[in-house]
Amino acid sequence: MNYQNQMLYSRLGGQPTNATGGALNGMYSNPVPANNGNNASSNPQAVSNAENEVLYQLMIELFSLSNREQALAELSRRRDQNPDLGVALWNSFGVMTILYQEIIAIYPLLNPPALTMPVSNRACNSLALLQLVATHEQTRMQLLKANVPQLLYPFLSTTSKAKQYDNLRLTSLGVIGALVKYDNHDVISFFVATEFLPLCLKIMDIGSELCKVVATFIFQKIILDDGGFHYVTSHPKRLHTVLVILNNVINQMVAAPSGRLLKSVTKCLIRLADNDKAKEEMRESITEHLRDSTFAQVLAEDVTYRRLIYQLLIKLA
Repeated sequence: MNYQNQMLYSRLGGQPTNATGGALNGMYSNPVPANNGNNASSNPQAVSNAENEVLYQLMIELFSLSNREQALAELSRRRDQNPDLGVALWNSFGVMTILYQEIIAIYPLLNPPALTMPVSNRACNSLALLQLVATHEQTRMQLLKANVPQLLYPFLSTTSKAKQYDNLRLTSLGVIGALVKYDNHDVISFFVATEFLPLCLKIMDIGSELCKVVATFIFQKIILDDGGFHYVTSHPKRLHTVLVILNNVINQMVAAPSGRLLKSVTKCLIRLADNDKAKEEMRESITEHLRDSTFAQVLAEDVTYRRLIYQLLIKLA
């Protein structure tokens, strides 16, 4: 275990130590290495090594059941301190298994709904660390090949509007969004093949505003890919369902417009208009709210949305 821990630390950019993996006093405060009396803040390398030491010890604490919850929370809070933390998490002995265990452990609380906010927060911290792995170029495809995103599908299928469930859906979408944002055909093919789209569309239809924004962004990335576009537009019933849901999203914003969501939905409609059947149906069924003054304030304030809506209307003309 000591050898594996030292390898883990070296992946974070530090020097091997004699750490034994036991709990350390004050491990959640930044340790400052000795530097001959000089202030560590004046030495960027010393500060970086100190931060890496904390991350290293926190990963060791994941193996302690009594310390795991706090270690997950701290790692999640400090996840921006080292750009290679995702690589270290993926390659460290047993760490990914712990994250999977934390995710799977709450499946029984999904139906019937019995999830509490503290348990949800703990799972969301694990998902936030999973997002680091999904974001890093060295580990992104390995995560996908291991079918890890499918572990999140039960969270996306929940319908409770309680905050603890919404947080779980939003953080899960964040992991998937991190995977699709790089426009990789293999990534899109994975989500098409594993029936992710029905879950995504459901969240676009009934989710909270933030969940709708992320889900619509993911859907947009899927249909920008030729394979994803063909999947959606090749079956008339599937295409009709997509257009109905996009219309629903627009209609739901009449009372409380969201510029971010309007732009994402409009980008989806512009892409779908590349298909003749979709264009024909959109001409007949596209909501009048995009043509009238319903979103006049957004049009006046957001130049990008104004350009997008003009592009869509020209395409449908």
